[in-house]
Amino acid sequence: MSTYDEIESTQSPEPTSPPEDAVQVLDTDGSLLPGAKRPDLTDEELLEMYEELVLARRFDERATGLQRQGRISTYAPMRGQEGSQVATSFALDAEDWLVPTYRDHAAKHAHGRSYESLLQHLAGYREGYAVPDDVNALPEYIPIGTQVPQAMGLAWGFTMQDQHDRAVLCHFGDGATSTGDFHEGLNFAAVYDVPSIFVCNNNQWAISMPFESQTATETIVEKADAYGVEGVRVDGTDPLAVYAVTRAAVQKAKHPAEGELRPTLIESCQYRLGAHSTADDPSAYRDEDDGEDWEDRDPVERLERYLYHEEILDDDLADEIADRVEDCLATAIERAEATETDPERMFEHVYEEPTDRLREQLADLDGLRERHGDEAFEEVGE
Repeated sequence: MSTYDEIESTQSPEPTSPPEDAVQVLDTDGSLLPGAKRPDLTDEELLEMYEELVLARRFDERATGLQRQGRISTYAPMRGQEGSQVATSFALDAEDWLVPTYRDHAAKHAHGRSYESLLQHLAGYREGYAVPDDVNALPEYIPIGTQVPQAMGLAWGFTMQDQHDRAVLCHFGDGATSTGDFHEGLNFAAVYDVPSIFVCNNNQWAISMPFESQTATETIVEKADAYGVEGVRVDGTDPLAVYAVTRAAVQKAKHPAEGELRPTLIESCQYRLGAHSTADDPSAYRDEDDGEDWEDRDPVERLERYLYHEEILDDDLADEIADRVEDCLATAIERAEATETDPERMFEHVYEEPTDRLREQLADLDGLRERHGDEAFEEVGE
């Protein structure tokens, strides 16, 4: 029997909107679907997940604003995808490893990274990229698909060292499935039977390329059969369904049944409600009303409705959570912007030895600082 048979029985027989044929637990109104079971999460854990989702949504809004003000660099929004990010990280144990992309801000925070550090590296402070020693996560990757074979290698290393209490969860987008790295990672993960979970965040767009132009298959998950790993398709806007599916995959990776392979490919179906990045204009390649059906599946509102329905959340508690979220983000932004650094550090590590052109640019910067002072640069940032 498949690890996911019990979960798959909760599929909505007549999905009201995309994705079709995906595991779901919650209807869009926040009620449990017929036959669906609440995951093994306490009321306190559900509230913690909800607060993490609210925090992710507000971080996304604040970060986009900071970029528009010139206070951080290009930012990759995650609106509509927070539910899958938070739920997958909640499904991990502390000893498990996360391999994220540049868009997985909420996944990183839920697994132990601080939003302060994420803002620091977006502001050009490279130490913000450093992962704390007590957080099992790799740095984010910009090249598409690069992280897939690296995650496989990390998981393989654990098996070679007989560390069977660790699993590795790797995030990537639908665009990454067209890379050789995706093929190599999935193929070797199956061949060496490593404790890995590969989460394809299928948000329907790889910048301006729609999903139907990405692959000739109807789904991503059906590719799992070709590699010999188990595959499951889940509604990525349903945090409880994503948690249930991912938790089952984590347990299988570390404690497979006899004859069962450890790796799982999860296709988390979502929609990129915003732009690919703050340097992108989605109106140039998709219609304004694209994704309207997905707006009704907002993961934050969906879980919120469920918590209200179950009387786990009320208005007073929701207001308390909102206040904590605002305080948390205000502190993170204040601390990130208080980080002191030297503009000359941007010339470090470009090459092993500085080139003549780099020396010229450094001299130009020194001249500007001498004539105008660093206060002029700070005013530009404001």
